[in-house]
Amino acid sequence: MDKFRIEGGHRLEGTLRVGGAKNAALPEMAACLLTGETIELRNLPRVRDIQTMARLLAHMSVETEGPEGEGESGRVRLRAATISHAEAPYDLVKTMRASVLVLGPLVGRTGYARVSMPGGCAIGARPIDLHLKALERLGAQITTEHGYVEARAKRLRGTRLLFDRITVTGTENVMMAATLAEGETILENAAREPEIADLARLLVAMGAKIEGASTSTIRIQGVPSLHAAEHKVIPDRIAAGTFLVAGAITGGDLLLEGVEPEHLDAVIDKLAECGVEIRREGGGLRVRGGAHAQAANVDTEEYPGFPTDMQAQYMALATQAEGTSIITETIFENRFLHASEMVRMGADISVRGNQAIVRGPTPLTGAAVIASDLRASASLVLAGLAAQGTTIVDRVYHIDRGYERIEEKLRSLGACIERFSA
Repeated sequence: MDKFRIEGGHRLEGTLRVGGAKNAALPEMAACLLTGETIELRNLPRVRDIQTMARLLAHMSVETEGPEGEGESGRVRLRAATISHAEAPYDLVKTMRASVLVLGPLVGRTGYARVSMPGGCAIGARPIDLHLKALERLGAQITTEHGYVEARAKRLRGTRLLFDRITVTGTENVMMAATLAEGETILENAAREPEIADLARLLVAMGAKIEGASTSTIRIQGVPSLHAAEHKVIPDRIAAGTFLVAGAITGGDLLLEGVEPEHLDAVIDKLAECGVEIRREGGGLRVRGGAHAQAANVDTEEYPGFPTDMQAQYMALATQAEGTSIITETIFENRFLHASEMVRMGADISVRGNQAIVRGPTPLTGAAVIASDLRASASLVLAGLAAQGTTIVDRVYHIDRGYERIEEKLRSLGACIERFSA
């Protein structure tokens, strides 16, 4: 099992290009199931979740070229001319929640889908009930048994849907299904994440009729079929935010290229409140860490609020800030598992329900810590960069799910980090 060894105390400096967004690429790969023609995606990150989705699609007989095979790095061509198995089996999807994203496209195109209940990070319950209720409203018959969901429909029918609560993957799943439904579908209380707007751009390029994908009301006019398209995946805003914190927590000076600054407004505003200098430069973002960061409270919210996927990284920075920061997690009920690992490194953190109280600054010292999920692993790497001495981060397969060669990128900026097996 791979681990990271980090020698802390090194200031990060240099330029780094941010790769494509995993959370945009995954539904866009699933969208290939909506047509028998070729979908070409560019700017894909080489991360484990992308590889898992490629294997899942290959299981369904989707012809795949790249990024695991001979294709160009960062580019994949997908052609679902024939779908031999409209099923996502447990063995292929147990490590990745995004597997549920094949449900909508499969039932929309073939009239049948059988999908294992999704896995992924251990950050609390993330039920797919909203997906299933919405597909039922579109005319699908849903059954669940033995850990699988089955959906059947001769052809889905458009309708008006009001999500009980905001759901990103639910919005994506239903939006894809509705592109081939008969008539108009209106999604209300839809998620507004940039990844949803990016998926809509791909679907429109494929011939779908979609309006309002960056708002809480999305209108989809169903069409009989979709066709080939090419699309470039947007930059990864969470990876970009993680590197912004890396620059800040090490007192560094980093230039991030290939980012969309407007996707990071909430993160940039919060870091600025902490005294971190961030400015646009040449189409990118430059971050300079100050001598003394200031504490600031943060509540995680749906986009455009502060993202839950940046909560753990912000906690690492808060351990080095002057004063008390109260972090309130409103999205997931079990997303403070990294806090106890930071305490092992010397942090002063107490967790009360959905709030973490972080008192700083506290000197961090290297320790052996265990990553519990994707973003927790990133936060422990950040804490290790700021700590004195050696930090060993175990279970880094979590970080490989969403960060492309993060240790190599950090080393290029001056970090002392290496991957090893034990």
